[in-house]
Amino acid sequence: MSTDLGTAGEMESRELVHFVTQQTRFALINNILQHPKQLPSMYELEELNPSVSEATVYKHIQKLINAGMVKEVALDDDQRRQGYPWKFYGLTEEGRTFLNEHNLLAAEETLQQIYETITNKSEKIIKYENAPRPDDA
Repeated sequence: MSTDLGTAGEMESRELVHFVTQQTRFALINNILQHPKQLPSMYELEELNPSVSEATVYKHIQKLINAGMVKEVALDDDQRRQGYPWKFYGLTEEGRTFLNEHNLLAAEETLQQIYETITNKSEKIIKYENAPRPDDA
């Protein structure tokens, strides 16, 4: 499979299932699903995947964006606050539909409950969780 995947609509369904269920990418999709607002920042994704380098997290998020599964959303300039993230990552409508059609969203509620039980969150993670998010995402 080539690394230039095109959009989700251009990939064969079986190929896309294999692509999104690769360990790191599937972990990132689950991180998005379990996030309280389903829009984590890059820092939050990196913190939730301590065994993976920051560069690897970024690379796989970009692959998911290129495949049409994930979108990057940003706060408008007038909504940005110093010391807070302004770029966030969430599922596209097409990505959510695809995951649902292939029964890959079945654990969404459970993932959110697990996330709520994490007790050793750093102050920065808590701050970032509560950062303003774009309304239209």
